[in-house]
Amino acid sequence: MSESAQATVGYDELAALKFVALEGGRTGPVKVSCSGLADRLAASTQTASRRLQRLDEAGYVERDVVSDGQWVSLTESGEAALHREYADYRRIFESESADSVELTGTVTSGMGEGRHYISLPGYQAQFEERLGYEPFAGTLNVELTEESVRARAAMASLEAVPIDGWEDEDRTFGPATCYAATVRHAGQSFETAHIIVPERTHHDESQVEIIAPEKLRDELGLDDGDDVTVVVEAV
Repeated sequence: MSESAQATVGYDELAALKFVALEGGRTGPVKVSCSGLADRLAASTQTASRRLQRLDEAGYVERDVVSDGQWVSLTESGEAALHREYADYRRIFESESADSVELTGTVTSGMGEGRHYISLPGYQAQFEERLGYEPFAGTLNVELTEESVRARAAMASLEAVPIDGWEDEDRTFGPATCYAATVRHAGQSFETAHIIVPERTHHDESQVEIIAPEKLRDELGLDDGDDVTVVVEAV
């Protein structure tokens, strides 16, 4: 998803996204007419059409335009956006909102992106200062279950540790967010860990990268395909 596409998705577009989801767009394509959407959003037909187009450009929906309307379905990114909204409303209306998120998945081999990312000096200094440790030169990659892909959106409601972007003589490096986490496997747990979410990444919502001061594969005896539970907590 491009930065320009992200910028076009605001509250108005999310209202259109919610409409598509309520019509059944989470489970498959639903028929949407711009006039019907316009009535629901109290907007003009042209405005309703633009909102669907922006959702499409941002990768939140998939559309098939036909003569009398369009078939629209939510993508994983679109569903994740609604989960983030849901997490915010939980914080508003629930007196005892959740202060942790539990994710499950399987260990996978990464693409080496995390190892390169955390080894850069502009990040290393911030990790040591803000997380309190120097991360092991590599990340634990976890492929989430479908349920956890949906649940991870609730992480956005938890307080986390920001890692600032920086630049050197050659290029600019983007910011990231670190969420405190405990990794559990086969009755063992490692508490001093963080899920790191770079602003720019090749991973989609189905994968998380975890950093820690030790090599988690060795500490917990992990191999590819092993099941793990990651409990994410507010800092």
